[in-house]
Amino acid sequence: MLHPYTVWAPAAERVELVLGAQGDRVEPMREVGGGWWRVDAEPGDGRYAFALDGGAAMPDPRGMRQPDGVHAPTAVVDTGTFAWTDDDWAGTPLKGSVAYELHIGTFTVEGTFDAAIAHLQHLADLGVDVIELMPVASFPGRSGWGYDGVGLYSVHEPYGGPDGLHRFVDAAHAHGLAVWLDVVYNHFGPDGNYLPRYGPYFTERHQTPWGVAVNLDGPGSDEVRAYFGDNLRQWLSEYHLDGLRLDAVHALHDDEAVHLLEELAQVTAEVGAATGVLRVLVAESDRNDPATVAPRGPGGAGGMGLDGQWADDIHHALHVALTGEAQGYYADFADPQALTKVLGHSPFFHDGTFSSFRGRRHGRPVEASVTPGWRFVASLQTHDQIGNRAAGERLSQLAGIGRAAIGATLLLTSPYTPMLFMGEEFAASTPWQYFTDHQEEALAESIREGRQAEFAEHGWAANVPDPQDPGTVEASTLDWSEVHQGEHEQMLDWYRTLIRLRRQLPDLRSSALGEGSVARVDDLLLVRRGEVNVLANLGDAPGTLSVAPDAELLAFFGEVSLRDGDVQLGPSSVGLLLAPPPTGTIPVVITD
Repeated sequence: MLHPYTVWAPAAERVELVLGAQGDRVEPMREVGGGWWRVDAEPGDGRYAFALDGGAAMPDPRGMRQPDGVHAPTAVVDTGTFAWTDDDWAGTPLKGSVAYELHIGTFTVEGTFDAAIAHLQHLADLGVDVIELMPVASFPGRSGWGYDGVGLYSVHEPYGGPDGLHRFVDAAHAHGLAVWLDVVYNHFGPDGNYLPRYGPYFTERHQTPWGVAVNLDGPGSDEVRAYFGDNLRQWLSEYHLDGLRLDAVHALHDDEAVHLLEELAQVTAEVGAATGVLRVLVAESDRNDPATVAPRGPGGAGGMGLDGQWADDIHHALHVALTGEAQGYYADFADPQALTKVLGHSPFFHDGTFSSFRGRRHGRPVEASVTPGWRFVASLQTHDQIGNRAAGERLSQLAGIGRAAIGATLLLTSPYTPMLFMGEEFAASTPWQYFTDHQEEALAESIREGRQAEFAEHGWAANVPDPQDPGTVEASTLDWSEVHQGEHEQMLDWYRTLIRLRRQLPDLRSSALGEGSVARVDDLLLVRRGEVNVLANLGDAPGTLSVAPDAELLAFFGEVSLRDGDVQLGPSSVGLLLAPPPTGTIPVVITD
């Protein structure tokens, strides 16, 4: 049976299809218009590549499988052969969800989709609703974070390839878990990126931290934009994914009247409507601009129309309060008002205020009536904030188990959509470090040197793990035997309790921005969400907070007791109470 092969190569004068793993058969392709070339041919062993103007054979930029690596021929994939069992799956809305970020390569020792499936019951019992997979598009070598991907349409073979992703998503749906995928559209990795040889995918008119920008508004950009839109459609349709997280969209330089993000939001909505399954599009943005998720209105009014966006200011304020670190971009968050602002009023501490790290004003205010809090994905720990430390320490390792539990409480009772990072829920003792598996030694050495220089600026120059050392991956892999041990089990029970209470209590389920109250005096913190009170002691000395006489202690971590309307809090302790909202001031007493 003949198989259709197509490729976009607008500048080429001759394109050939190279068939077979050894490239032993060549078929000339014909130009069919718009820079596209096509030929129908017998697939043989299923391997193929393209050669332009007599040059070397290259993988298909839209190929769905690279079984022998990113430099080798592509393999034909028929996604229609997978037997899905999720016909009754309707999707999961962002509102009300708790997400869980997961890296397939270090979630288990095996580092595969199939091995991860064995732990889906753990996530279901934890109570999360959504798994956010870190990038699985093909990248060089076996191990890496995935943000240096080059095969945007293909699934990393060592994880299990396309079939492995099919099995994982199908199994997740069977456990009642939605699956989002983190995708990188703002740049491509330095090793194995053949796109520049095919067409004008990049432009020097704009720059990003990773080099030249993707061409979204210059000559040939219509097809470049379609490349990303079709990729999004593939993940949602062919793999039944429930949503995508778009990496660093502030690096998508687009001067078109209709921004690429708007187009991607429209594609997401179209796939959802066509399949009857709710789909979600979330972006990471450094702009602190609520327009990213504000609804798109008629005539071009309004925002970009995405469903949600990461809000790092929440993490930064929590991190500084819990660890005391205030170097680099954490400096502004040492402001005593930072924590109370992000917990009570706005996901953006910088909402038009001066950022000392940037040396300018930054951000825009959020109007709660237009953009509700649940559209902002908040975290206590993420791959970025842990892995971009020199040694990859987790919060529990930096601040201790008690303060980590306080952070979890503040996050999971917040008006935002909480997201956990794998292992956070049981205070994993394993760090999560930066690792790569580049085959080019010069590239590997430049990465080593670059990270050493970067961390020297933060005072972390000593003992930076070698990203290329397999031991760095091993050290970063979760140890699942810890789940039922000591303080790890204690923390897991606390996370399960918090997620259960978040789901059960209306004041936590539907907490609106600006409707709660936050008070902090020295190390004592009180957060009110309707009748739910969160009381925490961030200090090393015991403290007392007064509440309503008829308050009920729901749950606590550490040393917490309630008597006659006074809550006694031991150091690094936190409690949740039900109490009617009081009037007047909040009395706070620090005991000796």
